[in-house]
Amino acid sequence: MTYAPESASDEALAHRAAGGDRAAFNGLIRRYKEPLYRFVRRYVGDADDAYDLLQDTFISAWRALHRYDPKRPFSPWLHRIALNKCRDFGRRKAVRRTFLRLLALGTEDQPPMDVGGADEELEASARLARLNMAIAALPTLYKEPLLLTVIEGLSQDEAAVILGTTRKAIEMRLYRARRKLADELEKG
Repeated sequence: MTYAPESASDEALAHRAAGGDRAAFNGLIRRYKEPLYRFVRRYVGDADDAYDLLQDTFISAWRALHRYDPKRPFSPWLHRIALNKCRDFGRRKAVRRTFLRLLALGTEDQPPMDVGGADEELEASARLARLNMAIAALPTLYKEPLLLTVIEGLSQDEAAVILGTTRKAIEMRLYRARRKLADELEKG
């Protein structure tokens, strides 16, 4: 029987990768790099930072495969690693920003958006950028369930497992996230 990574389950690939099979791990990377990139990109709000965090996520996953339980779904486990990387990044960024302010360097978080023309494509791009920035600015408590369910398409139950909370808590956080986003986007 020939081994075909593209048809194997995530859990089977993870099990093989834990045994040192790099091809199996590359199969997992191919499956998850796009959805994880979208998740991380929307979490941090910057494409370059998201790419770096995506690489960190896969490196950490490779190193932690021996702790993965193949009886559990792989996707929430991997999303949890990405989420932790995003949280760590946010904390480091906040510390750096505070430090720079203390040194009176006066850094700005984001330059003002100047759309300028009436070109529809440019306006749509500006709206998308505003939405990404509004999502990135949400409090972590609301941002995480929003990204996991609405953006990544996970169920509320799956998001609850990843975030270590209940489905009802996810529902409430999603409601509040949507209200905050609507309020923020209404301002601009």
